[in-house]
Amino acid sequence: MKTPHLVVIGSSNTDMVIKSARLPRPGETVTGGQFYIAAGGKGANQAVAAARLGAHVTFVARVGTDMFGSQAIENYDNEGIDTELIIRDPEHATGVALILVDEQGENLIAVASGANHAMSKSDVDRAAARIREADALLLQLEIPLEVVGYAAHLAAQAGIPVILDPAPAPEQPLPPELLRDVTYLTPNESEAERLSGIPVRDEASARQAADKLLAAGAKNVIITLGAQGALVATGQQMEHVPGCRVEAKDCTAAGDAFNAGLAVALAQGRPLLEAVRYGHLVAGLSVTRLGAQPSLPTAAEVTQFAQSWAASL
Repeated sequence: MKTPHLVVIGSSNTDMVIKSARLPRPGETVTGGQFYIAAGGKGANQAVAAARLGAHVTFVARVGTDMFGSQAIENYDNEGIDTELIIRDPEHATGVALILVDEQGENLIAVASGANHAMSKSDVDRAAARIREADALLLQLEIPLEVVGYAAHLAAQAGIPVILDPAPAPEQPLPPELLRDVTYLTPNESEAERLSGIPVRDEASARQAADKLLAAGAKNVIITLGAQGALVATGQQMEHVPGCRVEAKDCTAAGDAFNAGLAVALAQGRPLLEAVRYGHLVAGLSVTRLGAQPSLPTAAEVTQFAQSWAASL
């Protein structure tokens, strides 16, 4: 099976995580939690996940000149990721995320974007040759929207598939010109609702939201539904792909794991529905572990997980 060549353009954060019995209500303090620091950022999570699944990954990002930025690049190098196009920004700190996680794996996240929001079109221009040679381009929304749109258009003009994870959920609908350049749009329920204006509560409402997003320009829409699986809409077909139920400990990087698995499988030439199933396996295994990047599995671990899951059915 071929080695996928992927370019990821996105955020790099340092996650500071507290795992507690429950999430606090506004104005409330919950004590007794467990604290740890982990590498994160949606772009970085996707890059690391794809690398662990066997892809050759070029990561395009900005970090500060602080210790968090140095540690991040060292970590990416250790994962075998091409870091040549990561900019050390002397004017902005490395992004930081503060994450609260409860015993059910639900989370609350606040992000200080730092250098992530200093990314520019010139950063994309420096990566243009890599993008045109890639099997796919992965994007998210923790960097400026104009940079996302610029990168998507460059890839689309070159005939390179664009996978956009519209997270965190945007305040406004995405520009039509961006959606037209997106090959695979992968929102979760809340993101699909924000983008389409249709509350997504079940498969029927997910179908309505997917129809609206297809009409808005996206070529394929994959609405992830957590343990319920995903709704895959291509314009020619709309099919529900079941998920895998696991005991979740931390859902922080589940979406990033799914997108990386999807991208790797598609770049290997697998059919779309099979690629979605593979993405679910990667995400399902990731939520059984704590942390963003620490939770991301290798290809061998996913294969073993798939075998054990099939045997349990």
